[in-house]
Amino acid sequence: MKFFIDTADINEIRKAKEYGILDGVTTNPSLVAKVKRPYTEVLSEIVKEVPGPVSAEVISVECDGMLKEARELAKMGSNVVIKIPLIKEGLKAVKILASEHIKTNVTLCFNALQALMAAKAGATYISPFVGRLDDITSEGMDVIEDIITIYDNYGFDTEVIVASIRNPLHIKYAALMGAHIATIPFSVFESIVKHPLTDVGVARFLEDYQKIPK
Repeated sequence: MKFFIDTADINEIRKAKEYGILDGVTTNPSLVAKVKRPYTEVLSEIVKEVPGPVSAEVISVECDGMLKEARELAKMGSNVVIKIPLIKEGLKAVKILASEHIKTNVTLCFNALQALMAAKAGATYISPFVGRLDDITSEGMDVIEDIITIYDNYGFDTEVIVASIRNPLHIKYAALMGAHIATIPFSVFESIVKHPLTDVGVARFLEDYQKIPK
């Protein structure tokens, strides 16, 4: 399973990268807005920092506009993946970009049929938003399970990115279901490495070490 970090903050990316388990980055306009810097400047810095896939989202909601933005963004680096919203115009753009060998991450997916259409269009990745589904009392992880089953049934190459992760349990269940990737906010990224019993064990070992005759 691959771990992406869901952020546009270069400092968070560098800290997560230090753990040695970071595989990629996902961003969106909302995340970039938080760092209060120009969009392309932020993306350029991230692309240089991270050797793995970096998802950069288009702003246009029309196919032609998406294609224009996507082709420009793709020039920023060979690891750039274009985030496309799961709308009709987005599916059109994904099909064309796939024919041009430009990788896409189809985002704002909320059910398995949407994911099926994205895979048929040639999406490299699909991003179902589990947290937002949970927020409206739907079972977000059920959607992940359905998508994985459908993709396995038909041998689609599209990889599932579990997105809108709210807590470590989302990551655990995603891994148990066989999701390819979890894209994780920095706060959750930090929490998954911690356990109180680990901290207690380390403290006890250090305390006992001091008792060993020198």
